[in-house]
Amino acid sequence: MSKLALKLISDFNVEPFARCLRTAPHGTALSVDVYSYGQMYQALNCVAGANEPLVIVVWTLPERIIPSFSKALDFEHVEFSTCLEEVDAFADSILALSASHSSVFIMSWVMSADQKGYGLLDWRPGLGLHNLLAQMNVRLATRLGASRNIYMLNSEKWIHGSLPPSRKLWHAAKVPFANAVFEKAAYDLLAGIRAISGQSKKLVIVDLDQTIWGGVIGETGWEGIQLGGHDHVGEAFREFQEALKALTHRGIQLAIVSKNDESVALEAIDRHPEMALRRDCFAGWKINWQDKAANVAALVKELKLGLDAVVFIDDNPAERERVRSAYPEVLVPEWPSDPSSYVTALRGLACFDTAALSNEDRTRTAMYVADRERRDIKNTMESNADWLRKLETRLLVSPVATFNIARVSQLFNKTNQLNLTTRRLSEKEILAWAEHTDHTLLAVSASDRFGDMGLVGIVGMSFDSVTSHLSDFILSCRVMGRQVEESMIHLAIEEARKRGFNTLLAQYVPTPRNRPTLDVLRRLAFIENERYVFRYDIHTHTFTPDGIDIRYSDNDNARQNVSD
Repeated sequence: MSKLALKLISDFNVEPFARCLRTAPHGTALSVDVYSYGQMYQALNCVAGANEPLVIVVWTLPERIIPSFSKALDFEHVEFSTCLEEVDAFADSILALSASHSSVFIMSWVMSADQKGYGLLDWRPGLGLHNLLAQMNVRLATRLGASRNIYMLNSEKWIHGSLPPSRKLWHAAKVPFANAVFEKAAYDLLAGIRAISGQSKKLVIVDLDQTIWGGVIGETGWEGIQLGGHDHVGEAFREFQEALKALTHRGIQLAIVSKNDESVALEAIDRHPEMALRRDCFAGWKINWQDKAANVAALVKELKLGLDAVVFIDDNPAERERVRSAYPEVLVPEWPSDPSSYVTALRGLACFDTAALSNEDRTRTAMYVADRERRDIKNTMESNADWLRKLETRLLVSPVATFNIARVSQLFNKTNQLNLTTRRLSEKEILAWAEHTDHTLLAVSASDRFGDMGLVGIVGMSFDSVTSHLSDFILSCRVMGRQVEESMIHLAIEEARKRGFNTLLAQYVPTPRNRPTLDVLRRLAFIENERYVFRYDIHTHTFTPDGIDIRYSDNDNARQNVSD
C-alpha cells in the first residue's frame, strides 16, 4: 500500500509532533516531512506552488503569525479590526495552499495557560486578549469554512489540562508544548485522516445487561433494572444511553447483540419510563442465546455493512475477547467496570469523525427502521417481483453540485461493495471532475412507500471522440437488490445514447469487497472483451428497469421521465 504523505508547516519546532505521528499506531502508512519553520509565509507559498498530492498540516502560534496580536500580548493598544485583517491575509495563504493539495489541516489558536491577559477585563470586547483571540479563531474558521478540503482542529483541549510549557524548552529548542500535547494532537489528526479516507465507524453494537442498563433483566424483569431515577448508578446508565442516542444524530447507527430473551428485552425497551433508547433508535438487533460473535457477523450482513465499520461494546471481558479474536476488524474497546465512566469511554473513541455531515446522516436511523418494515413486508410476498412492485420505488436524478456534494463525497469515499473502481476523491476534486465538458456526474436519490432513503447512488461518465465510458458506478448497500443498480446502468446507457454513442465501456477494478459490482455488469448484457473490461452495445440491446419510476431534476426543475 502506498504511503500517505504528510507535510508539517509551523512557525515553531514541530519535530516532536512529527515523531508522535511516525510512531503512533494508526493503521495507515504515513510519511511525515517537516518544512523549516524559519520563514512561515515563504513556506506556505512554496508548498502552495508545489502541486503535489500531499496532506498539509499547519500549526502556528498566534503571536508569531499575527503581528498585531503579538503587540496586544505586550498590552499595547491594538485595534481589533487590524488583527482581523491580518487573520484574513493568513487565511488567504491557507486557501491558496489548499488549491494544490488534497487536504489541509490547521490547528486553532490558543494562548498559553499562564497568560492571564487583563484579568477581570480579559473578555471585554475591544480590550481583552481572550476576547480578541476568540474573534480571531472565529474569523479564521469562517474564512476557511467555505473550502471543501480544509479542516480546523481544536487545539485547546490538547493544551489546557496538560503540563504547563517549559520556558527552558522554548528558549533552547523553540518547542512551545510538552510532549503530551503533541501526543494528543497526533491522536486527533490521525482520526481526521481516517475520516477523510472513509475509515470512520458507522455502527455501534451494544450489549444490554450491565451495558445500557444495570442488572440482569431475565432475573428482575424490566421493573427491576437500574436505569435513571434517583440512583447514581441508574443515572449513569441513562446518561450513557443519551450519549449513544446523540451519536445517531451524526449518522452513527446503533444495534443490539445480547444473550437474552428477545421478548423480555424488547418489553423493557418499549415500556421502561427512563429508557432513552427506544426500539426505533436501533437499526437492528440479535437478541438470543447464540454465540455473540456469530450474531455480530449476521447482524452486520443483514444491515449490509462491513465488519470494519463496527464498534462492539460489552461489559463482559470474555464476550469482548470472543468478538475481538473472531473478527479483528471490529473495534472492541476495553470497557470500564464503573458505569459512571461509560460516557467518558465512549467520547474517547477517535473513530466517529467524518469529513462531512449530510441530511442523510441525520435521518439514517429512520431509514434503517423503514428497512426493517420493508423486510417484514417482503416475508409476506410470494415473489421478489411482487415485493418490488409493492415498494413503489421512485428515483430522482440530479446533477452533482454544491448542494449535494457532502453526501456525494461520502459515497465516493465510504462505499465499497457496489463501486466500480473505488476511486477516492475529495469534495473539491469531485466538483472539478464534474465541471469538465466531457464528463457527466449524476446523483441518484431514492424513495418508496415507506419513506425517503436519500441520496444513494452516483453515475459518472466520460466521453472521448468514439466511446462513452462508465467512470463511476456507486450505490449504497442499503438499496442493493431493489432494481436500483439496474436503473443506474439504464441511466448511463440513456446518457450515452443521448450523446450519440453506440458503445458504453466499463472497466471494473477488483477489490476484496466490490464483487457485487462485477455480478451486476455480467448480469446486464455487458460483454467482457477482456478480463474486467466490459462493453455494452447500445443499439443492439435494450434494457429498461421494471417497476421503477425514474425522473430527472435540474435542482428543482423536473424534466421528462427517462423511462418514457
